[in-house]
Amino acid sequence: MFAPPQLIQARVFAEMPEQFRRREIPPERLASGRSVPVNGCFLEGPSFDRQGNLYVTDIPFGRVFRISPAGQWELVVEYAGEPNGLKIHRDGRAFIADYRNGLMALDLATGRMEAIASDYKGEHFKGLNDLVFASNGDLYFTDQGQTGLNDPSGRVYRLRAGGHLELLADYIPSPNGLVLNAKENALFVAVTRANAVWRLPIMPPDGGVVRAGHFIQLSGGRGPDGMAIDEHDGLAVVQPDMGAAWIFSHRGEPAFRVQSPRSDLVTNCAYGGPDRKTLYITDSLAGCVLAADLPVAGKVMYSHT
Repeated sequence: MFAPPQLIQARVFAEMPEQFRRREIPPERLASGRSVPVNGCFLEGPSFDRQGNLYVTDIPFGRVFRISPAGQWELVVEYAGEPNGLKIHRDGRAFIADYRNGLMALDLATGRMEAIASDYKGEHFKGLNDLVFASNGDLYFTDQGQTGLNDPSGRVYRLRAGGHLELLADYIPSPNGLVLNAKENALFVAVTRANAVWRLPIMPPDGGVVRAGHFIQLSGGRGPDGMAIDEHDGLAVVQPDMGAAWIFSHRGEPAFRVQSPRSDLVTNCAYGGPDRKTLYITDSLAGCVLAADLPVAGKVMYSHT
């Protein structure tokens, strides 16, 4: 039997200032039936640059914010889109999984947005969700849209560093957050509507997926959302409506439960801080970023090497 996970109470690291909270509701969001941000924002996509600044997205209002190590907020860009996952390329650009526009790149110095990919072989994406870089610059991203158990047609793509776009896996009921293990021979994908984390082995010589399977089966909440991974292949899994981020060992055993002090609607996470041993979590309903100290440092990603 598993030992019960140790409870860690997260603290508030940075609260979105009132000046940035929007009180008008985007009409297209009402028309589509998607969630309405009652507190003037819906934060996602936490990612750190090499200077220790944290970037977060605000999905319904098409915004990207920079948060300094001291917790000061700055609007980087506002545009006609729905930015979700965000990861920073080695060249300093932020790559964004945009639900409305597809894969985008943001010049963090100028605020200029660039379209990278909006379709695969002429078929438009359903609605991108999250992304992660491999150490060689390959980019993996999920196309979630409105898929679920009733429509298991979500997909995972890989954009090679050289620019070639590949379909890596399909028939997935709501692919969401994703991370690579230390050896980069397995991709873990949060499959929200199945309330599970899948393991996709990546095999040589062409990097195709074989023998995909369940790694962790959760219960309750909405299902897993964003994820992060540490240097020991421990998996941090954020579970909306549970108000928690779970830390699982490399064997899939629950070790810690990081609890939000604000709301149950937590969505995504990233390791940061001087030693990368602090897990930062977006509390999307409250409009703040939480922080919790953990014993193992987060895995270094492509942007930091």
